[in-house]
Amino acid sequence: MKRLIILNINGENYEIAVKDNRTLLEAIREECNLTGTKQGCDVGDCGSCMVLLDGVPVQSCLTLAVACTDKKITTVEGIAENGKPHPIQKAFDTCGGEQCGFCTPGFLISSKHLLDCNTNPSLDEIKNSLSGNLCRCTGYTKIIEAVQVAAKELRTLQD
Repeated sequence: MKRLIILNINGENYEIAVKDNRTLLEAIREECNLTGTKQGCDVGDCGSCMVLLDGVPVQSCLTLAVACTDKKITTVEGIAENGKPHPIQKAFDTCGGEQCGFCTPGFLISSKHLLDCNTNPSLDEIKNSLSGNLCRCTGYTKIIEAVQVAAKELRTLQD
């Protein structure tokens, strides 16, 4: 049996019918047709399904869609600001922080959360913030550099 719910994703309301055991990841990708959030391990290890739920990163593969009504969900599609890429998106491009791109949405979400909280993170804070995301291609160096570049740009914008 399905239940009618409304999910607020990237500022838009999506009225969808889901079973109680439907994950947020499945609802986002299959019912709302937002495919930027990736399905990886399905056990919360890889981070490719990361979204912001009321501003906090969560693994959407471990989160039930029915538990997310009345919450603000931000996917990778929603981190651009006024149609312009967020500084973390630009920095990933500039620094080559993505390669195959499969893990990139999760890294962008985790990085955005860190930078929303702290525009001057230490190397250890960056590594800790990204520790819930796995990448098989980059070796992480370029991802960390991208976060540092974006942090510097955000500090400049604040001044």
